[in-house]
Amino acid sequence: MLKQLIADMKTCQQSPTQNVLEHGISVKDHFFELVDSLKNNSDLQNWKLPDWLPKYSDQLVAKLLPTDVIEEYLVYHDCSKPYCQTIDDEGKTHFTGHAELSYAIWLSYGGNHQAAKLMKMDMIVHQMKTSEIDEFIKNPEAATLLLAALSEIHANAALFGGFDSVSFKIKFKHLNRIGNKICEKLFKVQHVES
Repeated sequence: MLKQLIADMKTCQQSPTQNVLEHGISVKDHFFELVDSLKNNSDLQNWKLPDWLPKYSDQLVAKLLPTDVIEEYLVYHDCSKPYCQTIDDEGKTHFTGHAELSYAIWLSYGGNHQAAKLMKMDMIVHQMKTSEIDEFIKNPEAATLLLAALSEIHANAALFGGFDSVSFKIKFKHLNRIGNKICEKLFKVQHVES
């Protein structure tokens, strides 16, 4: 039952100050704050924006999946973490295979298939290599996943020391680099020779 899944998400800590459900809600809130800002051409407070975002904002927004699918995905994207959580000998928490497991769990609860697919693909942008971009951009989920990755690192930034933390800087640098390459390929303009 979905009530039990939500209860389990509430009892599993994403960080010392936030459970898994709170994390999902925070990522969702960040995502829609970002999208609203892009649609309304307004400034974002407390965000560090990648170089590619201003150039490709309209195209990214136009390629987003439906709002209800995105909301379902973001709130529940880590729904499997209570069931795959392990703690190593040094006391560090791991959620090995959580994206694939979230996909399976969400479908078993009758969740939206496209939201479940997004859950399965949730870590792709964070870990992507340049050689994987051509395959990635074939997915209709590409723009949604790219903005979700940006929203997630911002949702997590305050929990892990802000924009000056080593963790944020590493994730942002990767996202700035890979996001630019994704957008260049996703929105390339075909030049017609006259």
